[in-house]
Amino acid sequence: MDALPILTTEMVIVMLIVAFAVVIFATELLRVDVAAMLIMTLLGLLIFVPGLKNLVTPDVVFSGFSSNAVISIIGVMILGGGLDKTGAMERIAWAILRYGGKAEHQIVSLISGSAALISSFMQNVGAAALYLPVVSRISARTKLPMSRLVMPMGFCAILGGTLTMVASSPLIMLNDLIGNANLGLDADQAMQPFSLFSVTPVGIALVTSGLIFFVFFGKYVLPKGSSTSMTRGSGTVRYMRRLHGVHAAVREVEVPEGSILVGMDIASVQHDFDIRIVASRYAGKVLVSPPVEAPIAAPATLAIIAQPDKLKELVKVAGLTLRPKLREFRHLLARSIAGVAEVLVPPDSRLIGQSAKEQHFRMTYGLSLLSIIRAGQAITSKVATVPFAAGDMLICHTRWENLTRLEKDRDFVIVTTDYPREPQQPFKLALALGFFALAIGMIIFTDIMLPVALMTGAVCMIMFGVLTMDEAYQAVSWKTVFLLAGLLPLGIAVESSGTADYVVRHLLAHIGDVPPWILQAMVAVLASGFSLVMSNVGATVLLVPFAINLALVIGADPAMFALTVAISTSNSFLIPTHQVNALIMGPGNYRVADFLRAGSIMTVLFLVVSLLMLNLVF
Repeated sequence: MDALPILTTEMVIVMLIVAFAVVIFATELLRVDVAAMLIMTLLGLLIFVPGLKNLVTPDVVFSGFSSNAVISIIGVMILGGGLDKTGAMERIAWAILRYGGKAEHQIVSLISGSAALISSFMQNVGAAALYLPVVSRISARTKLPMSRLVMPMGFCAILGGTLTMVASSPLIMLNDLIGNANLGLDADQAMQPFSLFSVTPVGIALVTSGLIFFVFFGKYVLPKGSSTSMTRGSGTVRYMRRLHGVHAAVREVEVPEGSILVGMDIASVQHDFDIRIVASRYAGKVLVSPPVEAPIAAPATLAIIAQPDKLKELVKVAGLTLRPKLREFRHLLARSIAGVAEVLVPPDSRLIGQSAKEQHFRMTYGLSLLSIIRAGQAITSKVATVPFAAGDMLICHTRWENLTRLEKDRDFVIVTTDYPREPQQPFKLALALGFFALAIGMIIFTDIMLPVALMTGAVCMIMFGVLTMDEAYQAVSWKTVFLLAGLLPLGIAVESSGTADYVVRHLLAHIGDVPPWILQAMVAVLASGFSLVMSNVGATVLLVPFAINLALVIGADPAMFALTVAISTSNSFLIPTHQVNALIMGPGNYRVADFLRAGSIMTVLFLVVSLLMLNLVF
């Protein structure tokens, strides 16, 4: 065996940065995009330290922003935004309802299979977010519990990320990482980049295994639940009380002169008595969702949502008169105009860490927050001061026109579907599908670079009015863009400094001769484990250089080992840390134990199927 490489100063520094990155990502001390930018900037500063010439060169530090991976992912997101805006998902929902019947195994197969197909050309968390309203509508029509439908859909959306090379961030950036690694290899060792459908056989096998698992064993691993889809009308109040324990009925009270409420502002009354005032009438002036800083005068009428005991206490202490029916607000708060809705906080929402009070929720969004459903538990006390977390289900009273506007806001996913809304413009669907097909056709049938093909379709959507430029900006997850661009220089530093080669050779010297397939399985397990505690992008950037060097030392195929990492970072089913899992936890009313039960089997199944297919295909 060749002499083992000697540890250098550059290697030590890179190892420290890698350890720092792992700790930051695992503990979430900083947002992942902020951490990536910090690491990129740190590498740039270290270039100018004497004796550290082998980290990265000045032209590499910010090269991530112009990399093929970053441009490709921007194009994919804009294309997905165009399909979303034109109502493509609505068509899919009706198609599933029409052809799927009401049998659970048929519905699960159609929902999950189509979600996997959609996520093969857009980010899986985006596909899952688009599908939640679809699943809600199907659950309402078929009376199948959301808990039986959402997890299969979410898991298959993750699996769909392995169907093409543009389906997930790790696969999009893999060719860039391979290209960087080729710079340090001899011509006979250089790896060829993967084409769009190189990984498709592996992805098909994974999606098929996921569908078979849930169709035949879903009834054993998924919670029983009950039909939990939100529907508009008189059933809403019963639905909220049954599912979440939230009393969502609007009650009308009279505030007489001399009441202790007179002179208090709405925010103080809501906080002190733990209620929600959704409308007020004083001196002939009626306000729906009145400003929380507005003082209460008398005589006045208030529309209130509260738990029965809280309402009883308020009426008694404040000397109010409780009316048996809505009278003043029966038209303004009619079911056709306003009601209670379920709104989800997605993993990339800017609201995370902020409370409704800090965000001036009612003034900004027109939402009166009633409850937060987190990990299957309802938070109803002093709810306005509770910071939001990814996957929170917000139970809100709102006018339907406000909810329609929020459908375009990336900080929310509207789960409630059956309410009056603005009509869609289906004539743009043909344009959106045409430009999407154009981009895919250019990738398949021409030698045009992947990012150029995807951006061609994206720009056409903007030029022909499928999306405005502002909507295109909103369709892009800039958090993901900065994460990719910030971490790519770290992957180059791991390779160029010799750190990957050093770690691999010393590891092999300690473990001795081991069959290549065992080492490949170790790489897959390590990538799966990393993806549970940090972003899959970070796991890919850190592990691909090590996997390539490991394959080169043992004489295996380095491209296949690199692909093993990129695919295995999608093996994130065990706990709800993956963005898709965090997204579906609230709508499915799941607990962590539900993910452990179904996810543990799915994790093992993923490892076995992916490793078997990788070795058969490559």
